Amino acid sequence: MPISVPELRTVQVTRYVTPLREGGSLPAIVEADDDFLYVLKFRGAGQGVKALIAELIAGEIARAMGLKIPELVFAEVDPAFGRSEPDEEIQDLLKASEGLNLALHYLAGAITFDPILNRLDPWLSSQIVWLDCLVTNVDRTARNTNMLIWHKELWLIDHGASLYFHHSGLPWEEQSRRPFAPVKDHVLLPWASELEAVDAQARALLTPERIEAIVDAVPDEWLTTAFESAGEQRQVYVQFLTTRLAASDVFVQGANDARKALI
Repeated sequence: MPISVPELRTVQVTRYVTPLREGGSLPAIVEADDDFLYVLKFRGAGQGVKALIAELIAGEIARAMGLKIPELVFAEVDPAFGRSEPDEEIQDLLKASEGLNLALHYLAGAITFDPILNRLDPWLSSQIVWLDCLVTNVDRTARNTNMLIWHKELWLIDHGASLYFHHSGLPWEEQSRRPFAPVKDHVLLPWASELEAVDAQARALLTPERIEAIVDAVPDEWLTTAFESAGEQRQVYVQFLTTRLAASDVFVQGANDARKALI
């Protein structure tokens, strides 16, 4: 069966509603020309477009696994958008983010996942731990779970801290085969008792063709640098993920060892 590239809609940001100051990159709630509210991730924030690339790739991998992710959209910020903003810090961020950004559909009324009040079953816990090991998401701890309860269902948000190999400057080949050491702090690790079964299912779903289709959704303008073309950078992400999938027994074993040390 042919695998299609995720089709993200493009919206035009029309109104800045409020900053979300608990986020390190100062995301914001905005309104778009389709009259919906979104959580906007700015390309001009600290980690730049790499955080947007990680958000898109990790989010769409999660969606391919059947996990719930708010709709991701490309969000255009007009050059004139920040001129009326009185806060200089926000104004500078808006000016630095002109052009194509990324946004998540705002889940109005959602509440933050609390591991004490909201226990998950072992399968879902294992899926999320496995996903975060694959994409090396360092930001799903008890301090900052990046999970919401909305309409009595669990939704995953904020994957910009994933794929951190693209910040390190170290060879991606070596990093793709490593265990995921930060899993020891994962908020769901104590309940992730089905990692081997999840691993078998996820590897069947996340074929090289599906990974390539997801990475193909990343806009060229987020990838081009002075040293590598968009196509060359895109292939690094594909190769990192497909190599990591092929060696998933390494991070599954690492997660199981970390879990045994907890229970």
